[in-house]
Amino acid sequence: MNSKLITLNDFILNRQKDFPYASGELSSLLSDISLAAKIVNREVNKAGLVDILGATGNSNVQNEEVQKLDIYANNEFISALSVSGLCCGIASEENDEFISINKPGATYIVTMDPLDGSSNIDVNVSIGTIFSIYRKVSIGDSCTMEDFLQKGTEQVAAGYVLYGSSTMMVYSTGNGVNGFTLDPSIGTFCLSHPDIKIPKESKTYSVNQGNFIKFPEGVKQYIKYCQENDKPTNRPYGLRYIGSMVADLHRNLLKGGLFMYPSTEAAPKGKLRLLYECNPMAYIVEQAGGKATDGNGNRILELQPTELHQRTPVFLGADFMVKDVESFIKKYSSVEAV
Repeated sequence: MNSKLITLNDFILNRQKDFPYASGELSSLLSDISLAAKIVNREVNKAGLVDILGATGNSNVQNEEVQKLDIYANNEFISALSVSGLCCGIASEENDEFISINKPGATYIVTMDPLDGSSNIDVNVSIGTIFSIYRKVSIGDSCTMEDFLQKGTEQVAAGYVLYGSSTMMVYSTGNGVNGFTLDPSIGTFCLSHPDIKIPKESKTYSVNQGNFIKFPEGVKQYIKYCQENDKPTNRPYGLRYIGSMVADLHRNLLKGGLFMYPSTEAAPKGKLRLLYECNPMAYIVEQAGGKATDGNGNRILELQPTELHQRTPVFLGADFMVKDVESFIKKYSSVEAV
């Protein structure tokens, strides 16, 4: 079968049996997300030709400089999700508070990073969108904070869109991971990477090694381990770091590897956000046969959120690599505690 003939919409409809309780609603919501992604992709591809590059001069709730494309992407996804009638609430990296959409009967909430890696926009490096979908748990038409502070294990779908040399949407509804590439000639996402699994022969690590001096001792020692010569374990491992979580993780999903964003002296709780970065990516990684933890033996998907923009250290990728780095962290944490 030629996978390029299977469009995203056809695939979603054919997979409704994966979530029969949704009565087609989740399928429609995923289609809404793909539509917004195509609109954002159009602007990303012509960003150098229109006045949409550069910073706005403002900072978001994370105290990070907001780029013009950040705002554009945020508005497009909010618009697409608001008119569908299926989503009753949105939490975005770009908004201080969650957005409540009064849609009677709407049963889903969405968390998102509308434009991950936006610091790379001006230099034409791959960026992306991360999203996560949960069922509403509160009573009434309006959503509440309770709906957003759910563990990652409660996600009904999660995924990301990569705006790179080609544009891809990768998602899971809990039955494996599938990737779709946008065919610009017909404006449709087509199945290109069915049933993605992280290769067992993984030998790449991704980390901002410029922060090495600020990392916990166990992470430093693991990085040194990665750099050593050892034929039985295929070391040294290669370092690949793009600076966009979507791009780095996508490479590791297809080629094999480990993505790390540990705590630092300046950010003892980590930098990446649990709800709309770590949880959806952990969901994808686990569905692809990998592992995702905070480095201290705690599964990312089982962490209990206590606030909307909560941060956490994160280690996700090939199962054996996550276990290896955890063993180093545990070993040197006990030494430092003495």
